[in-house]
Amino acid sequence: MTRHLRIPRLSWRFIPVWQRNYLVWKKLAIPSILGNLADPMLYMLGLGYGLGSLLPDVAGMPYLTFLAAGTVAYSTMNAATFEVLYSSFSRMHVQRTWDAIMNAPMTLDDVMLGELTWAVSKSLLSGLAILAVIWGLGIYGSFWMTLWIIPVVALVGFCFGGMGLVMNALSPSYDFFLYYFTLAITPMVLLCGVFYPVSQLPPLLQDVSAWLPLTHAIDLARPLVVGNVPDDIALHIAGLLAYGSAGYVIALALTRKRLLK
Repeated sequence: MTRHLRIPRLSWRFIPVWQRNYLVWKKLAIPSILGNLADPMLYMLGLGYGLGSLLPDVAGMPYLTFLAAGTVAYSTMNAATFEVLYSSFSRMHVQRTWDAIMNAPMTLDDVMLGELTWAVSKSLLSGLAILAVIWGLGIYGSFWMTLWIIPVVALVGFCFGGMGLVMNALSPSYDFFLYYFTLAITPMVLLCGVFYPVSQLPPLLQDVSAWLPLTHAIDLARPLVVGNVPDDIALHIAGLLAYGSAGYVIALALTRKRLLK
């Protein structure tokens, strides 16, 4: 892998890759949007109203507000992850779309940057949909502060898109992705404060949670929902950028090794 590891050669040629994915997605846009949004919205509304009616305020806010803020990050993570796993794997391994693209004057760096930016775009749709529900229900502190959630959503999509591309490069089949969901995604959902405050966890798990990217995402999004400025903004942004950038560079090296032998 070492000889394949180098700084990515970025160029604007990734845009046609993004456009190609957009044109394909546009044909099935409505079922795609509904499929990506139904699960997080049902969790937010079902648990928020059902369980929330039985609970006092959580972390100084109604439970529905607490859960909605976590769901923005959770939904964004899922959208980016599913895109770079199942859809990108289909284009890379099953349909051989990447091979066809690279017969044009395009490099693997361009293709994977196009895939990553498309995953960010898909995650923006999911995050904005949850944000629209937050606005519609009026469960926010300041409308103008919630607008800052939009760049946060893009950053979260970049983070989990880069990480997911690593799994895409390693995977021999669709079934392999179950390991990633079981060992990485699900533990983050349970440990990072989506459904309950991290402070309720044992100290050891709190320490683990502090290093996880979903924690950085939620720690940025939740204060913005209630109209507050997040603490340690630079730390959280740096954490998400580091995970996403490292993931992209590693994924690029692994994919070079896989495809460009």
